[in-house]
Amino acid sequence: MGRIRILPDPVANKIAAGEVVERPASVAKELLENSLDAGATALGIEVESGGKRLIRIIDDGCGMLRDDALLAFERHATSKLRDVKDLLSIATLGFRGEALPSIASVSRLLLETRSAEESTGTRIEIAGGKILRCEEAALGSGTTVAVRDLFYNVPARKKFLRTDQTELAHIASLVTHYSLAHPGKTFRLTSGASELLHVTPVGTLGERVYQVFGSQVLDDLVEIGVRERELASPPRSPAIAQYPDEGEEPGYRIFRLTGFFSRPQVQKANRNSIYIFVNGRLIRDRLLMHALSSAYHNLMPAAAYPFALLFLECGPEEVDVNVHPSKTEVRFRHGSFVHDFVRDTLRERLMESRPAPSFSPAARVSTPPLPTAQPYSGFSRMAGSEPPRAASPEPPAIGEVGSPPFTLRFVPAPVARLDFSAPALEIAPGPPPSGKLSRRLDLHGEFPPEAIPAPEMSLSVLSELRPLGQIHESFIIAAGRDGLWIIDQHVAHERILFEQVMKQRAAGGIEMQRLLMPLILQLTPEQQIDYARIAEELHGSGFETEPFGLRTIAVKAAPAAVAPTELEKILFEILEIGEAELRGVSLSDLRRHICASIACRAAIKINTRLDSAKMEWLLRSLAATDCPMSCPHGRPIAMHYSTREILKAFHRI
Repeated sequence: MGRIRILPDPVANKIAAGEVVERPASVAKELLENSLDAGATALGIEVESGGKRLIRIIDDGCGMLRDDALLAFERHATSKLRDVKDLLSIATLGFRGEALPSIASVSRLLLETRSAEESTGTRIEIAGGKILRCEEAALGSGTTVAVRDLFYNVPARKKFLRTDQTELAHIASLVTHYSLAHPGKTFRLTSGASELLHVTPVGTLGERVYQVFGSQVLDDLVEIGVRERELASPPRSPAIAQYPDEGEEPGYRIFRLTGFFSRPQVQKANRNSIYIFVNGRLIRDRLLMHALSSAYHNLMPAAAYPFALLFLECGPEEVDVNVHPSKTEVRFRHGSFVHDFVRDTLRERLMESRPAPSFSPAARVSTPPLPTAQPYSGFSRMAGSEPPRAASPEPPAIGEVGSPPFTLRFVPAPVARLDFSAPALEIAPGPPPSGKLSRRLDLHGEFPPEAIPAPEMSLSVLSELRPLGQIHESFIIAAGRDGLWIIDQHVAHERILFEQVMKQRAAGGIEMQRLLMPLILQLTPEQQIDYARIAEELHGSGFETEPFGLRTIAVKAAPAAVAPTELEKILFEILEIGEAELRGVSLSDLRRHICASIACRAAIKINTRLDSAKMEWLLRSLAATDCPMSCPHGRPIAMHYSTREILKAFHRI
């Protein structure tokens, strides 16, 4: 007797369930997608015990005829495919015909449905894949699917489920995702007597973001708008043209990207706040994730993640969704084009908006206790810099108030004069800022709401700031049209130098300085390998190096911006980057890492005293950069405390 035999249907269904039904959220996903494909405009999701005891999906879609309802529980039965060519252009969320039979094989399932074409509905009850009853019922149009006791007949799978709260969190995340993808529909999620989400139809995606996340999250987001890019396919060669089912189709393809993404200072610890949809389908795609992270390169630390809500639309023939049973992974026909389109679009919008960071809500309302006094050396240790130069004690200069660590030094300048015999502070006239506070008070001595300027949300105002002084000789305090600004002088100068070096590198003309004596560096075997790989890029970035014996290199010249004392540190830093991060990455990423290291080492350090002219130059130069939001390593450059927040803190509004 042969050893090979066909598996019985119950066994085959349970194997398919192992691929499709991973946890209760997987069940909710398949049923939600069926409801959306059925044209539902209102969807209700009821959950008990994190979905282990009950998942009920109620929709007002087209419903099913009696015969279709019975046929839907057969394996690979679907209304969405006709022949193999349909697999090349799938426009629906479901299509495999595995969801219902797989779910029914590992649960107790009740289906109630009625099509508008029939006067009565159909009720089907299934347990463990076996139909217990099928009867007519007086039902409204639409479909209700109730899944009870998930994995009741597969106890080994049931043991792998997490706590009720964990499973419920996965379902809530799923429903949130699809409510964002369909702002014109109603979604209501309940767990027992608790309502977790209830959103009604709105006209725009921004309104749906407000419904789900609130105004504070929406204020931290940058809207993409509608960005399109056209891909022109070359004509097919004569050798391919004779085979109509093979090769590239000539013509044009439109790719469209919409949605929202966060400013660089919004940094999440994981990817849970990233929502990506392709043609309305929720996906987890490494290509698009890499494009997203590439857009934030040099704007956000490597271990941080943004908030992103991205919708990519393209022809169904441009994406293959049939690469994973759960349909959450896709493959693009033109992957490189899609990657560059998403990366470039997000990067361009960041450059256009130049969003300004502001203090967190906690910082706005809380009043922490004053810390104990701490010398400058302690501050240097906290900031990761060398301690300041030793200096003899001297009395505070004119305009200084306080003592370390909270010294605020105002640089004396002819435009401001404090006269103790005069009744007020005299300030030399200058161009009046827009949105200046009105001096008119109402009867209660409050500022009228119409006198308060709207908050500035863009860093384009940097060129108009008036520097007031420094904190710790490390942070510049400046006054703007709308409130107070704090600028980190080191990372601000780092951003300025980074963009200068990048532009010089692109033009092939980085200014170099020759060393009087070559600097000899001893390398480890790993560093020697990485040096050989990036030697040409080092030369293009202003370093003249050559091998000098076994695992040794000689440095004969370096970028003019790098001090000789920093040269050894920066070269080893670049080699460590190559060893730890850059194997297998693009040449442009390597170039940006090298330029970022040069800028960081050459920038103004903290604990450096700046006069008013240098501070003004720094602010004007920063305003001229393409990206004044973050340093090349992702740290924020400027923080904004708006006039409205200041007045609110003083209970003036």
